[in-house]
Amino acid sequence: MKNSVGYLMRVCTNRVLPQMEALFDHEELTFSQWTTLVALHDGRISTAGDLAHTICHDAGSLTRLIDQLVERELVTRTRSETDRRVVTLRLTPRGSALVEVLAPRVMNFWNELLSGFTHVEVDILINLLTRLVIATEDKVRGDKPSRLVISETPISVPILPSPPVSRSKAKKS
Repeated sequence: MKNSVGYLMRVCTNRVLPQMEALFDHEELTFSQWTTLVALHDGRISTAGDLAHTICHDAGSLTRLIDQLVERELVTRTRSETDRRVVTLRLTPRGSALVEVLAPRVMNFWNELLSGFTHVEVDILINLLTRLVIATEDKVRGDKPSRLVISETPISVPILPSPPVSRSKAKKS
């Protein structure tokens, strides 16, 4: 199992999420709320549908999440005057300020976590994960996953042997 992509991704997710949640404890913010604020921060996403797709949430849980952020005055919801079905989401100044305060914490977390990787290895990891995300989206749409190359720069990386598994036992006193 230790060589299974699914298993390794699940282990990483299960270990990273609690640490990410701890970054937001003082603001009483969840990781899902954080990803929502970040997704809305640059203004490219402004509808609930786009937001749900971006942060991988279903409509019901997203509605509750947005309700919480609106109640905390971090997000506003505005119904379109031309199409009543469309609701525009925007960060409030308070929501934007919170993203600006927390973003360095998140960057520091990832920089620390990836400090044992070279810049090339991080680029390769990003490239491979991006390709995997695109492949999952293709599968959801019923498309055949394509052999994508995200980076045009050829990268040569030696294949390293798997690190030894550490099985340290607690010493008896």
